[in-house]
Amino acid sequence: MSEVLEVLFGSKSKVRVLRFFLLNAESEYAIDEIAKKNMLTLAAVRKEINALKKIGLIREKNKKGKKVYQLNQQFHFSSELRSLFSRSTASPESKTLLRLKTVGDVKLALISGIFLDHPKSKVDLVLVVNNVNRSKLKNVMNTLEAEIGKEVSFALMNSDEFKYRLDMLDRFLLDFLAGPHTELVDKIPGLKRFILGLKKY
Repeated sequence: MSEVLEVLFGSKSKVRVLRFFLLNAESEYAIDEIAKKNMLTLAAVRKEINALKKIGLIREKNKKGKKVYQLNQQFHFSSELRSLFSRSTASPESKTLLRLKTVGDVKLALISGIFLDHPKSKVDLVLVVNNVNRSKLKNVMNTLEAEIGKEVSFALMNSDEFKYRLDMLDRFLLDFLAGPHTELVDKIPGLKRFILGLKKY
């Protein structure tokens, strides 16, 4: 879906900056922070911010001698744009999400929260990985957050911890599994049957 927006709006940098402000409407950011969070160059961010300021979508103010920027929520089309960008977060077919399969011996990867527009979920992602490569995982998460425009919350555990928490009927896991979610990887024997049992109650 992000590729569609890039064609519609003209560039990856414009889409990332727009999404970032629309999905973090209450916050103020300096240019260097925007560039870092969205994996863009300062020059690209500056160009997009200048254009968005001209049409009144973004406001500039001085804070402690530094320029910061915030979404103008009074902008005429802000709610329509927010709805469009909210619906365009990474899909289960996203190449970046699929890269999660490379971060170790992945036994389970389930998405919810921001990926499925389910704000009640306590996390966006549950990962069960043995021998996790933390630098690879960090890289994938940074790229995901740049694409989505928001921080991705996730729970990471190994197979033994997952089994222990499931056996103990851990409330966090039960709530997640009973709620809306999509599987990217499921190599846990009997989990689908367990989830079906949860959804009956």
